[in-house]
Formats: sequence, structure tokens, C-alpha cells
Amino acid sequence: MTNGFHEVRFPLRLSLSASGGPGRRTDIVALSNGGETRNARWADARRRYDVGTGLRSLGDLYELTAFFEARRGQLYGFRFRDPVDHASCPPGQAVTAIDQQIGTGDGIQAQFDLSKTYADAGGATVRRIEKPGEGSVVLAIDGLVLDPGDYAVDHTAGLVTIAAAVVPAPGGVVTAGYEFDIPVRFDTDRIEISLAAFKAGSVPNVPLLEIKP
Repeated sequence: MTNGFHEVRFPLRLSLSASGGPGRRTDIVALSNGGETRNARWADARRRYDVGTGLRSLGDLYELTAFFEARRGQLYGFRFRDPVDHASCPPGQAVTAIDQQIGTGDGIQAQFDLSKTYADAGGATVRRIEKPGEGSVVLAIDGLVLDPGDYAVDHTAGLVTIAAAVVPAPGGVVTAGYEFDIPVRFDTDRIEISLAAFKAGSVPNVPLLEIKP
């Protein structure tokens, strides 16, 4: 995702009031007996947001315009912080090294992808985390927290590499905690701004779309 992507974050202050979230695509076929069949066309959700709802002042409008211009519209992707779902733990809780299981050791494997599992009694889905926050990742093996020097983090790809001296033994449970951003791009090449309408309480529609690998 390096090509066409800028490792910069959309202004956090503007993202906190954004609207949006995950979306899926499901085919539903009605049967002749009144029932239906359902088929998931996408393996994973894709997130959409509208950051126009976070604009409160002329300064916000200018900051948005400058960021949009620097990305050249839809050309370059960037990081976005989801106002609700941006950590390995639920909102209001502190990140810990045992938040998410990301793998099981075999005595050889040293690299693991960061991931987040959403689960309940009915089912589960696993989401790859590609853009962890700088300095936010903590790891543990079988519940024992690793020292920061025992692993390296690729913050542009969501990959952790554990040092040879502490590679997890066969069956060792590798867990992680982190904060993260979402790779997105503007879903438009044009932003319509009416100063009169903005002063009257109308904000422009500024859509963002998650970038999938």
C-alpha cells in the first residue's frame, strides 16, 4: 500500500465528529416458497465515512481544503482515526498486551500480522490491522509481556517481528494490544463549499472510503 499512500493522519479533531462505519455486501435471493438465501459477496467489511459533519468553523474548512489538496483528491490515501473503533480494546478501556490473539507459535515463526477479532456466541470475524499507531503496540507470549526491545513493529503494514531469543515456542499464544488508524482515500475529486450555506448550518459532504489491499 506504499504506492499512492501518504503516511499522514487526517486531522484528529475533525475525525472525532465524523459519521460512518463498516459496510458489507450481501446477495439476498427470494425463493418461490417465501424463504430466502443469503450470500456474502465480500469476505470483509469496507468502511465509509463522511467527515463533513466534523466541520465547525472557517478554520476547519481551510484545514480540510489544505489536506484535500495535499492528497490531490482521490489520488493518495491516508490514515484516518475511527472515532469509535480505533484500539484493540473497547472504548474507555486501556490497551493491554493480552487484548487480541494474533497467532500461535511453532518454535520458528517470528513474524505475525496484527489483527482484531469481533466475536460473540453466534459467530466471529477477524480483521487485519494494517496501520497501528506509532509506539502503541504491546506484545505478550502466554500472557508474559515482552520488553519493547524484544520485537519490532512495521507501522505501515501492521506486522510485528519477534526477536530470535524470544520466538514463541510451539503452542505459545501470541497476543497484542494497540491503537490503529484505517487506510482511506477521499471518495470524491471535488469538494463543494458554499460559505453562505455553511454559515447557515449546512456542511459539505466529504466522503472517505477504506482502501482494501
